[in-house]
Amino acid sequence: MAANQTLILGEALRVLLVEDEERLADTVARGLRREGMAVDVVLDGRSALTKAAVNSYDVVVLDRNLPVVHGDDVCRELISRHSLARILMLTAAGSIHDRVAGLDLGADDYLPKPFALKELVARIRALGRRAASPAAPVLSAGDLLLDPARHVAERAGRDLGLTKKEFGVLEVLLSAEGRVVSAEELLERVWDENADPFTNVVRVTIMTLRRKIADPPLIETVAGVGYKV
Repeated sequence: MAANQTLILGEALRVLLVEDEERLADTVARGLRREGMAVDVVLDGRSALTKAAVNSYDVVVLDRNLPVVHGDDVCRELISRHSLARILMLTAAGSIHDRVAGLDLGADDYLPKPFALKELVARIRALGRRAASPAAPVLSAGDLLLDPARHVAERAGRDLGLTKKEFGVLEVLLSAEGRVVSAEELLERVWDENADPFTNVVRVTIMTLRRKIADPPLIETVAGVGYKV
């Protein structure tokens, strides 16, 4: 992906990757994380259903041929739960029949193996746009402006030069519209479950955000609770 390519959803896109080939799962997860996505990985269908029951995902990338619980059954169960996550099915079988069968189960998209990471990223982002709740195209607070569609963050017309994670944290805070957001929620939305819950990465990111945003300060710490704009 070109360095200046638009990140359609900012950095809050959360993905569940369900793939029993461990090396492939690790490679794909690392690639998606480089694109700013928060990725959880499981290796079988039962674990996928467990994760989806306790976490909110924008997109589930689901291999069909899974152990324990078949991918088709995982798809059916997610649909029956009225999950808001969009489902992208993967399979080594690339015939029209297989594609139609996967979509008939309720999947939103279908990608045969082998696939290019670039195409997978594009399809996940497209599904993420459909999964996202309607939101204002531009977020703002005073003279601070954040445009997720163009991946632009400015204050009084000055580009803030934010990293991917700083952009994601600021997007979550602005989207909360004054609600206090806990450090745990920021970890879940902007990073993923692999983040150490005892890490100080949120505090450090908030500190650098405040420095880049400059005075007058806009991000408030609510002691023992979290942060708000």
